[in-house]
This record gives sequence, structure tokens and C-alpha cells, in this order.
Amino acid sequence: MRSSSTLQMLRPKTVLSLSLLSPSSSARHVIYRHASGLPAAFYRGGTSKAVVFKDIDLPADKETRSAIFRSTIGSPDPHGRQLNGMGGGLSSVSKVVLVGKSSRPDADVEYTFVQVGVKDGAIDYGLTWQAVGPFAHEQGMTDPAATDPAASEHNTTVRIFNTNTQKVIHSTFPVDPLSPRQPILDGDYALDGVSGTGAPIKLDFVRPGGSRTGKLLPTGMAVDVISSDTVDGYSGEPISATIMDCGNPCVFIHASELDLDPWILPQELEKDGEMLKLLEDVRRAALVLMGLAPTMSKAAKTRSIPKVCIIGRPSTHKLISGETLEAESADLVVRTISSGDPHRAIPITAALCVAAAAQVNGTLVESLFGGSAGATGGKELVIGHPSGTIAVQAQVEQRPDGVWEAVSAGVIRTARKLFDGTVYWDAPKHASP
Repeated sequence: MRSSSTLQMLRPKTVLSLSLLSPSSSARHVIYRHASGLPAAFYRGGTSKAVVFKDIDLPADKETRSAIFRSTIGSPDPHGRQLNGMGGGLSSVSKVVLVGKSSRPDADVEYTFVQVGVKDGAIDYGLTWQAVGPFAHEQGMTDPAATDPAASEHNTTVRIFNTNTQKVIHSTFPVDPLSPRQPILDGDYALDGVSGTGAPIKLDFVRPGGSRTGKLLPTGMAVDVISSDTVDGYSGEPISATIMDCGNPCVFIHASELDLDPWILPQELEKDGEMLKLLEDVRRAALVLMGLAPTMSKAAKTRSIPKVCIIGRPSTHKLISGETLEAESADLVVRTISSGDPHRAIPITAALCVAAAAQVNGTLVESLFGGSAGATGGKELVIGHPSGTIAVQAQVEQRPDGVWEAVSAGVIRTARKLFDGTVYWDAPKHASP
């Protein structure tokens, strides 16, 4: 049952109603709008930001929820800036997260991740978000005594179920010893692509393979050829690709096959409309091949997956910041297209997928390491992205029947609470009498 305070927040509040006068002083009809408020928080998690709601504070109706998400974020916006909401004109800052307690024996809380289309307002679901653990812990959804006895600092671990991927993630982060309900998000850990530093949040993914398809290799192949012969409706040149599902589905393409520098920066790639169209066609075709869409046209409606990852060997190059990334600082470089946008860093689930693909026989990622299966040996893999690097680990194994599985994966991120309070969304318009 919704609390009385929540219901009160959902009741529309008139923000403005004007009766405009024409030069002849006769009143004209006016269109006015109500605004409704909901308790929310705004967090940075890793290299993205999201508005965070407690699931219980939202109405149950799915259409109303979608309307709240769009209005809160500021979509659809044909100008692509989302000035009328909390979004920032990029897919990485056009997100909503819903968090609630879980009844599962293997999870303390569960969350749903919502991607809101910047220009079209399309609602899609998926991905992983790093601030769920601290938010849920501070909101009283977890056991404050569930500390990690092996940690050198006073840490707590929150077991999180992702409703999008049906996977469990363990989030470990420091808490205040004098106030165990209070996460400590300030620290000295630097995350490339984010100014300043924060406390490390360790994310351990439990059996992350097959998040959407049930298989680490959805097609059963280490390399697929995307062509008009393999996918009806695909009209581009044949392209070799590795399609993998670990954390979230990704499609990997060698930069050389696209005649691109693998260290191209997002602002340069954004100018190449023809290339972006090709990569979108590849994304849709991969969605068909992995069985998540029946046709290319149906695949167009699912924007957030798979991530398109352009891969290449490292070379000394400039980052978005103007700083130089030396070739020896990364094991490989990746440029990611997420929801149609060239990503300023790399989505965490794409990074997990890279680490897994590096250990599977015959994948395009593995080929960058000389075709030696398990080249990383489950050790830390350093991925170069437009803002710097990210270190990830994955453990992958092959069963006796030849099927590959991802046993675990891990990464360290940071988060910051930017505000909590009331966020307002626009109720439907009404005409004055």
C-alpha cells in the first residue's frame, strides 16, 4: 500500500494558470499545466548520472511511470539538450533507477534501470548502475550490521538483484563506523572520465553471462558475419563481428574493418553520420542474430542493446581531456556506441563483456592478443577508452560440452550523491474554460 505522504506527493499541484489579455482586453483561453512532485535523489554512478526513485513511491501503472520518467528527464527533446528536465543531452545522463527491497533469498534489494531516449523519449531497460548499493543502504533497505569482516576498513556489502538482466551483483563500500547507515562516498580513488575522487565501490557480478539471452555466446559462434545473407533487411557490406552477452549484450567490430582509428574521439565520431548509420544497422542486425528481435525494424525499437564496441590495439593518443594515453597504459582500446551516442568512456557492462571476450577462443577481442585463449588468464584487463582507462576482471570457463560460461566479473567504481528531495514532473495539459 502506498503511504499517505506518497499519495499526497502524487496529487497535482497547480504551478501557474494565467488569463492572457489581447490588445482589446478580452480574455483568451489558456493552456495550463500541473506539476506533481515525488521524492527522489540524483546520483552520479561511475561515468553516468541518474534520477533515483524508491519503487514504492511510484504509481503502479506502467504508462504513468513512463510519463514520469520522460518528464523528469526532459524528453522527448528534438533539440537534444533536455533543458526542461534533469537529463543532459547524452544517453549517459538520461537515466532513471528504481530501487526497492527484494524478497529473493540471494538479494537484499532489487532495482530496475530505465534508459530514456534523449530526442524521442523512448523508454528502454537494461544496464548496471553503481550507486544502487549506497542509495539502498542509506534509505534503510539493508542490514546495517552486514559488514565485511575481511575488509581493512568498515565496509558493508549489499546484494543487489537487477530486474533487467535477472543477475545478482554484490556491492561493497565503506560506511561510517559511528553511523553504520551512512555510506562513505568521499575518498581518494580516481575514476577516469570523472573530475575529483571518491571512495571505491567494489562490484562483483555473479554469473554475469547470458544476461538477456541465457548464453555467453548467443549465436554459439565466436565470430559471426553480418550480411544480407545472414540478416534480412541488412543492406551494408558484410562485417565480421563477435556477439557476446556478459552483463549486457555487446557486438564487437575491429576498427580496421571499418577503416577507423580505434582511438577516435566521440566528438569526431559524432560528425560521421554515415558511420553512425552503419553502426546502428550492425547493432540491429546483431539483435536479430542473438534472437532478441525478429526483424531489423523491430530491433530499431530496442535502443540500449547491444552496445556496439569498436576495438583495436593500443597506441599513444589524445584523450577527451587533451591528456595523452601512452600505448603501454592499456591492453586494448575500445570505442562504444550506447543508445546511438558515442560514449565518453565505456559502459561498465561493455567493459565486463570485453574482459570475458578476451578469454574465449576465436573472438575478435581475443585476436588482439595473438589468438591465445585466456590471454588475460582471468587477471586484470586494462581497457583504454576516450577518457582514460578502466581495469576489469572476469573469470570465464569452458564446460566439457564446449559451451563457454562467465563465472564472475569485478570492477571498482565510485559514486556521489548530488541531491535528494522532491523532483517535479508535468501532468497532462488542460485547457482553461
